[in-house]
Amino acid sequence: MSGSKDNNTNPFLDEAQDTSPFEFEDINFDDSNGVPSSSHANTQRLNDTTHQTTFDNSSIEKKDFSFQEETENDVHSFEPTPRIGASSTGGFDDIGLENDELDTSNPHKTNTIMKRLRMGTQRNKMGKPSVGRAKTLKWATKNFVNPFEDANREDTFDDGGLMNRASELRTIYYNMQLPKEMLDEEGKPIMEYPRNKIRTTKYTPLTFLPKNIMFQFQNFANVYFLILIILGAFQIFGVTNPGLAAVPLIVIVIITAIKDGIEDSRRTILDMEVNNTKTHILEGIDNPNVSADNVSMWRKFKKANSRLLMRFIKYCQSHFTEEGREKRRQQKRNRMRTQRASFDGDMNMPRGSLDSIGSFRVSGDYGRPSLDYDAVGQSISRSDNVNIMDRAMPPRPDCKFSKDYWKNIKVGDVVRIHNNDEIPADIVLLSTSDSDGACYLETKNLDGESNLKVRQSLKCSHTIRSSRDVTRTRFWLESEGPHANLYSYQGNLKWVDSKDGDLKNEPVTINNMLLRGCTLRNTKWAMGLVVFTGDDTKIMLNSGATPTKKSRISRELNLSVSLNFLLLFIVCFVSGIINGVNYDKHPRSRDFFEFGTVAGSAATNGFVSFWVAVILYQSLVPISLYISVEIIKTAQAAFIYGDVLLYNAKLDYPCTPKSWNISDDLGQIEYIFSDKTGTLTQNVMEFKKCTINGISYGRAYTEALAGLRKRQGIDVEAEGRREREEIAKDRDIMINDLRRLSHNSQFYPDDITFVSKEFVRDLQGASGEMQQKCCEHFMLALALCHSVLVEPNKHDSKKLDLKAQSPDEAALVGTARDVGFSFVGKTKEGLIIELQGSQKEFQILNILEFNSTRKRMSCIVKIPGTNPGDEPRALLICKGADSIIYSRLSTRSGANNETMLEKTALHLEQYATEGLRTLCLAQRELTWSEYVEWNAKYDIAAAALTNREEQLENVSDEIERNLTLIGGTAIEDRLQDGVPDSISLLGQAGIKLWVLTGDKVETAINIGFSCNLLNNDMELLVVKTTGDDVKEFGNDPAQIAESLISKYLHEKFGLMGSEMELAAAKKDHGHPKGDFAVIIDGEALKLALDGEEIRRKFLLLCKNCKAVLCCRVSPSQKAAVVKLVKVSLDVMTLAIGDGSNDVAMIQSADVGIGIAGEEGRQAVMCSDYAIGQFRYLTRLVLVHGRWSYKRLSEMIPAFFYKNVIFTLALFWYGIYNDFDGSYLYEYTFMMFYNLAFTSLPVIFMGIMDQDTNDTISLVMPQLYRRGILRLDWNQTKFLWYMLDGLYQSCICFFFPYAMYHRTMIITHNGLGLDHRFYVGVMVATLAVLSCNLYILLHQYRWDWFSGLFIALSCLVLFFWTGVWSSVVHSKELFKAASRIYSTPSFWAVLFVGIVYCLLPRFTLDCFQKFFYPTDVEIVREMWERGDFDHYPKGYDPTDPNRPKVTKAGKFGERVVDGIQLSQNFGETNLSHDSIATEEIPMTLMNPANVNNTNNDNHEWASSPRETQDLLFSPRLQEQQQATFGSNQPSSTQNKSSLSNVRGRTSLDRTREDMLANNELDNRYSVDKARISLDLPGVTHASSLVQGRTSTTRDI
Repeated sequence: MSGSKDNNTNPFLDEAQDTSPFEFEDINFDDSNGVPSSSHANTQRLNDTTHQTTFDNSSIEKKDFSFQEETENDVHSFEPTPRIGASSTGGFDDIGLENDELDTSNPHKTNTIMKRLRMGTQRNKMGKPSVGRAKTLKWATKNFVNPFEDANREDTFDDGGLMNRASELRTIYYNMQLPKEMLDEEGKPIMEYPRNKIRTTKYTPLTFLPKNIMFQFQNFANVYFLILIILGAFQIFGVTNPGLAAVPLIVIVIITAIKDGIEDSRRTILDMEVNNTKTHILEGIDNPNVSADNVSMWRKFKKANSRLLMRFIKYCQSHFTEEGREKRRQQKRNRMRTQRASFDGDMNMPRGSLDSIGSFRVSGDYGRPSLDYDAVGQSISRSDNVNIMDRAMPPRPDCKFSKDYWKNIKVGDVVRIHNNDEIPADIVLLSTSDSDGACYLETKNLDGESNLKVRQSLKCSHTIRSSRDVTRTRFWLESEGPHANLYSYQGNLKWVDSKDGDLKNEPVTINNMLLRGCTLRNTKWAMGLVVFTGDDTKIMLNSGATPTKKSRISRELNLSVSLNFLLLFIVCFVSGIINGVNYDKHPRSRDFFEFGTVAGSAATNGFVSFWVAVILYQSLVPISLYISVEIIKTAQAAFIYGDVLLYNAKLDYPCTPKSWNISDDLGQIEYIFSDKTGTLTQNVMEFKKCTINGISYGRAYTEALAGLRKRQGIDVEAEGRREREEIAKDRDIMINDLRRLSHNSQFYPDDITFVSKEFVRDLQGASGEMQQKCCEHFMLALALCHSVLVEPNKHDSKKLDLKAQSPDEAALVGTARDVGFSFVGKTKEGLIIELQGSQKEFQILNILEFNSTRKRMSCIVKIPGTNPGDEPRALLICKGADSIIYSRLSTRSGANNETMLEKTALHLEQYATEGLRTLCLAQRELTWSEYVEWNAKYDIAAAALTNREEQLENVSDEIERNLTLIGGTAIEDRLQDGVPDSISLLGQAGIKLWVLTGDKVETAINIGFSCNLLNNDMELLVVKTTGDDVKEFGNDPAQIAESLISKYLHEKFGLMGSEMELAAAKKDHGHPKGDFAVIIDGEALKLALDGEEIRRKFLLLCKNCKAVLCCRVSPSQKAAVVKLVKVSLDVMTLAIGDGSNDVAMIQSADVGIGIAGEEGRQAVMCSDYAIGQFRYLTRLVLVHGRWSYKRLSEMIPAFFYKNVIFTLALFWYGIYNDFDGSYLYEYTFMMFYNLAFTSLPVIFMGIMDQDTNDTISLVMPQLYRRGILRLDWNQTKFLWYMLDGLYQSCICFFFPYAMYHRTMIITHNGLGLDHRFYVGVMVATLAVLSCNLYILLHQYRWDWFSGLFIALSCLVLFFWTGVWSSVVHSKELFKAASRIYSTPSFWAVLFVGIVYCLLPRFTLDCFQKFFYPTDVEIVREMWERGDFDHYPKGYDPTDPNRPKVTKAGKFGERVVDGIQLSQNFGETNLSHDSIATEEIPMTLMNPANVNNTNNDNHEWASSPRETQDLLFSPRLQEQQQATFGSNQPSSTQNKSSLSNVRGRTSLDRTREDMLANNELDNRYSVDKARISLDLPGVTHASSLVQGRTSTTRDI
């Protein structure tokens, strides 16, 4: 809207004035708290003063203007600036396509252009749209200010680096000079923006060495050993070989550094690939927003190192990988071909991708006529009154788009992205190849969703077509600062209109943004202004810093090391005191044979002796423990990577450990936090069933149905196998019938998901002409009512791929295509549909698109008159949520068949019970005059300047009334393979699963039922802040949330939410007792996390529920929930996701798992482990995690134990030498004890020990609970091992000492063995053999491999003693082996000593196993007995293709799910297609009916319309008889009874008739889960029918 002219507000005054027009205005963000945000430090407030600007190329006529005071409130504007697009009519013109001319010859043809209404999704509490461009999601705006990011709150959590810096405002200028206030003294910009180069690694090539060493020496043990090495370098402390003593620490540091380097190198390679990706940046116009890139010498040095590293990596890839060698050969062939062509003078070489006319890249047409170009490369488009281009400015031919790297993009650059390219930064969309400025984005890297999303360019700039057009613009963008919210952005694009000199403004929202990480689809090119780069982009803000995680055992190991330090201090202190006291005693040998000592006094001598003892007893804190743990964890990571059962063949992706040091944490997980889309589901929708004219079509055996049948006691594996076999047969019949029906160019049998041979027969007229027309009309409606695009398949050009904004829509259109109603393209006027082989064009007059508030979409199709002169008609087709459509059905007599409505409602209820997503289709026929009248209202609403979306909503609502029902659909949100079985196994293991999803509530609930996280026995505790049913709790949302949580907590569990109850909950690791589930949305969750008291109550409520579903949550809220559970309950947590919105959650958990599926790579890059599917998590946790935890739990205390034996024997020797620091062992024995004599047995125990095999670990998941309870590793166990080592050290020293105690003569030949090294050989031999045999006794798995290395470790001792004592260099040990080993007393004391060392522990272990066996020991006995022999090797319960496992029962019966079924039960239970099924007989449930079981089995009498009802349930027959046919009084108390006979409604009678005629599935009850409050997405037939009448009555 142009402002009036005013001399006092002219922005183009003389240069003498000191003010500038480009200062920031006061900004008031409409956040959740309603508190205005503060301005940036470099901005000033605008007080309606006048300013001046300077343009660089041409002078602009100075014109006066003033802001109009009566502007409408715009939530996206920083100031009330005039609106764009003002015209004489006061509104926008409709966007037309090229060559648009009104046809006045036909009075009925008012407009031949399809009008598209792209509605946003931001709505106020009344359900009406807000003004301005709406946000993508309503909930996201309310989460704009995260409660954890408010620094003024004392009870906030750290939010994983997801900072909200929205108040750090920035103004970006294009083709303009910066105002003086934004320049420093040197004339450079004050603002500094991060580079677009990203780094997700912990190290760089230059910082790796110092940073890694510094990180390693943060470990106190490494510092301790470094100090000992330094002390040993001084001769006073008597270290024999200081250089040799430093070798172990050097080796540990080097190996750890190599491991960390390999671990970080993969991230480095990915970063370098991303940073060096090429895009197109506009060159030729200076960017004033950033300083010239003056590269310092340091950065040049770093760049040189980076280039060198990149070349080295590329060299290795090209020379040492098969793929690289093949690529080199291909490049060589291309060079030779090019040279040959140049020699031959061939001028017809292929044109480069950038050799297009007018700087365009002309790619293939994807069926979108808006992408046509004229001869000179300019897009044909009508002119617009609102245009940012200044035609008076001359074009700049020297400016063009050139290829450059992502890392060189700067804030303020204009970039162009081509089709299928990834967005390099967060940019504001200026224009696209579409004439209406729209483009399509795939956001799977960002949020895990593969469906396309529409983004709209700015109105003022959508006419820009080339680089020349961009150079003729001047504007500036006032933008908010960077923040992590993926669904919110606010800004203003401002410019001075060259026509009238007025200041114009257009609000910028998230719908005008292209975010880094997204991919441009179905759009030839898009052009935009860079706003955020590098670490300021939303994808990087959600990623956070890569954390360094440490396993729980490693953290608790510090306490064990501290206890050993205490023991070390005690023995060293005792040694120093005793040696110091003995220094003053005389006479001593030193008085006669020594010339004095280093220490001149007793105190000094004691001090020196203390440090000598520290060096002597240093093995009490074993340095080799850390390197051994690193070796073990590296081997465990290698085993995980090499597990073929974790390999995904489809993606060619194994389970990839990215953090090697937390494998033992996988064995202690108690809480798993999972995303939904792309994690539990494939994000692939499959059309399964539909109901047309009251008749149901389609066959499917869904996961939700299988779970329900399993709870009924049915063998779902056998039932599912039979069902799938019959579905496959029907599928073949259907495919053959479809081929005979017509020639469908888009018929691809592999794509068919809707299986119904009856439907194809009805298309051929098998059930009459009426049903045939209904089926045809239904599929035609699906083919017309959508916003799908088509694109040629990459591999088959004849096949058209469907690109939809939602996978549901693609499934609907795809099913219509499969049965002969193929959507093959769009025209300016409508759609081209191929009907049974022949193409027809349907004119689409209007499209009213779907959004989350409307929950429906409509299209209006023009129906030509029967005769040339007849008036045409218009047909409105509307599809949407069943409750929405039913509420809009006409109640006029004859408009809708009531019986058909009831049948459809019952079918939809049945579909919902099977876990399918339901949708209804309806229509309304309009006369042409009705349509013209409505279209006029529509045009006025579309051109409105104020409340535009609200007016459009009202106009759309007006026509989407009085509908006639066509039918309903049922779509399966396909779960990943094995998800229900995985969740079931994890639950049996004691692991609690919480689902944290950004999806809507109803979708999450459907998936909850499908994956058996929810079931019909549960009561759903709904926590929300809006709705009529929560008004009793108050008007304040915070009060409502707290009241609901307190109410549930007190009524259901008898808790008050006190700190004592939380302390008790920390100790309780059992399963929740009641059948409850919590459902909470993002708004309520934000309030539930805001405050210590309500947070504690919410946590206690969720802990006592079996399932928790958090819907509509932001990435930061996901991280906050994980931290709340991890910190408050002190439990081990695991987070799993696949998108960028899951990164914060993954990094906040103890273990983060990334799904390396088809939904992006961001989560994988930031995760600790990457897997191909969710079901692999079960094996990763229950098998590898449990093994790793169990192995380390045995290995670590055993390592301390073996060092205590060896070291404390030296201490006992000190009793007899006044603790003077002399060695009992020859120095090589000290060195090789941990290196060769005892290291391998304990290391291989940590690598290869197994208490049970992998199959038993999966079929007996209860074994995992020991890790949750932390029974295998604790300080008590550590102390027992230490006491055992103390006892055995006494045996090892004093038994050999006892031989010398009497006469010192222990040989038969008189050769002396009284040297201390000879005694040391005996002590060391006894210690080594006892230790290795002790390890053998505590190993669960005895095999030749472990036995071999234990034997070799023992033999190495004898071998080294013999070899080393045979050479003269051994000095005092010379000939020790021949003397000692030839003495019988040595072998006697060796045997007796080993027995006495091991006997106490062996006796205690036997007593415990016999009288107090653990679960593992019981299962091992079952394993030994053969109870698990019927499971094949590598059996995986989560594998959908697993073999059927049966085992003979005690009396020959078959055992299914723990219930014995005799062979005669269920033999006559046959469906109408002769599918046998096996039911649990009612005799097992009711002993009184033993003699009546044979009367419960009947065959189907007939085959009515296909209802997926192929199995017959005697149990439900009894329920039906008790409800409808029995006169017994107890029948009225039956749970499945619909109502009393006297109060039966029409719906009840319809249900009874349908059950009697086999038109409804009678295998399961229609009872639903109990719900505490109203909840969307739960379909009840009664609510649909009642809601229709009540809503229509209100209307």
